Amino acid sequence: MNIRSYPLLRCLLLYRRTPIRFWISAALFALANFMLAWQQGMIAKAVHEVELGLAVVVDATGHVDVSVAVHWLLVIVGIAAGRALLMYFVGWLSLVIQQDLLGHLREMILVQVQRLDLAYHWLHGAGEIVTRTTRDSDKVRDALISFWRQVVDTSFIVIAAVGFLFWYHPLLGIGPLVLTLIGFFILIRQTDHLVKLDRAVGNAFDTVNQDLTEGVSGVRVIKAFGLEASRVNRFEGHVRFFVSQALEALAYSSSRIPLPQFVVGIGQVWVLGTGAYLVSQNQLNFGELVAALLMSTTLVFRVEGVGRVMQVFADARSSAARIWELLDALPEIESGHAPIKTNAIGVRLTGITVLPPGGGNPVLNDCNLTLNPGEVIALVGATGSGKSTLANLLPRLVDPAAGRVEVGQDDQWQDLRDVVLDDVRRKIHMVPQEGFLFSDTLAANLRLAAADATDDELRWAIHMAAADEVLAGLSEGLHTKIGDRGITLSGGQRQRICLARALISRPAILVLDDASSALDAVTERTVLQNIRRLSDQQGQAISVFMIASKLSTILLADRVMLLSGGQIVAEGTHASLTANNAEYRELMGIDDGR
Repeated sequence: MNIRSYPLLRCLLLYRRTPIRFWISAALFALANFMLAWQQGMIAKAVHEVELGLAVVVDATGHVDVSVAVHWLLVIVGIAAGRALLMYFVGWLSLVIQQDLLGHLREMILVQVQRLDLAYHWLHGAGEIVTRTTRDSDKVRDALISFWRQVVDTSFIVIAAVGFLFWYHPLLGIGPLVLTLIGFFILIRQTDHLVKLDRAVGNAFDTVNQDLTEGVSGVRVIKAFGLEASRVNRFEGHVRFFVSQALEALAYSSSRIPLPQFVVGIGQVWVLGTGAYLVSQNQLNFGELVAALLMSTTLVFRVEGVGRVMQVFADARSSAARIWELLDALPEIESGHAPIKTNAIGVRLTGITVLPPGGGNPVLNDCNLTLNPGEVIALVGATGSGKSTLANLLPRLVDPAAGRVEVGQDDQWQDLRDVVLDDVRRKIHMVPQEGFLFSDTLAANLRLAAADATDDELRWAIHMAAADEVLAGLSEGLHTKIGDRGITLSGGQRQRICLARALISRPAILVLDDASSALDAVTERTVLQNIRRLSDQQGQAISVFMIASKLSTILLADRVMLLSGGQIVAEGTHASLTANNAEYRELMGIDDGR
């Protein structure tokens, strides 16, 4: 059996993490249902003694002796109370187990989301991943709860009830056993369609969640263009479609589940008719008939509960499949095993070809580039020419379809695929244009790159990023909370804080994806001069690879590279490219007839 074909079973197998508590819970459920059968047996004996006139006896003097009745009352109530306490404890224990497993499952999802590379996240929206972490996990949680209440407990109840009936007489047990099996078969056959319906519901919910996420994240754009009404209408359309899918699934389950409940319910009629016949033949006493009817009623009610919970399991099967699709996804980028051999490093790209996610025309095609240690390079190119893709190659956020990306210097070069990925990310730090800051304190955001950094080191990094006045303007200094995504800061301030975060990690190569676009020319020059001085002070060259769109940025570079048609088509200083390359002049808006 291929376990991957049964995603819900894979979730239930997480119980292997807590084997001792699992078997204790299972044993206690078995004991509780043995006590249920014992209780029914005691009721049968009590009723039989009532039938024989032994429970309440009146002697010749008129004295009433109820000791036998009190005895049976105490026995039955004692068993019921003991079983209630046992069920309370085992119910609490099963909830503790399932909450532990649910926390572990969500941790697995988070680890996998962080492990997967950018290509996966480009193809799958944030809304879809959030849905799998919340809605789908909650569906699986419901199944984990129902596993104990409806699978384990019901299994023991069916065994106890049918065994109890067979113990009294085989004819009493055979009917409910066959009808219960038929009812379960019908329920299981219906769940396949329920799973398909719930998967459609889950996909519709993905769309709702994705639209909501984009609506919150892009609220500035929506307000700037007055799109509130159209976005609300669009969101309402997604919600209506989701509701229609959910109602279709609900209608199917509501119309189909009563059939197996009816089939199992016939078992009561069987027990009553067969029991009455056996009583008439003196093969069963009246008390045993009453106990058999009580047990068959318990069986019917519990199987009806299973019918209702089949919807939960159908939902959980669909959600479990979606969760394991995420957990089984393999990252395209795997870590190597070799450490980086040198401290001062450059990067060399040879014959690089990169395809877009999902395939298509190459973004980069046979591209070659060399960044020497301590060098500052500016990369320019038209919009959509692949500049960001090229930058993503350096910290290995993207792998090429062909060619080699190497790190090192002189005659010591290592393929990035062979190097430990954590070493690559520590040595090569990338700062994107849209600097992301978490809704935490300034210090916590900076320490993401250096967890052990002192406050003085944080202030040093802020100074290096020319952000001293940003710190001075915060009411609580380093311990000021800067809001969701740094909303309390301007665009230029966020970029400088992100630059400070990168610098505190002391990278060997700093990749700036237009990360100074919101800075004025003076601040931008100050930051780069600080980086150059840092190289001199440390005796370790820091290479800077900048994607540039402003002339002020380009003028700070040692070399400028022009990316066009997926290749570096020209390189040199700004002055030489202006003099000798028409495409560069056109890109920079320089008049040929100057």
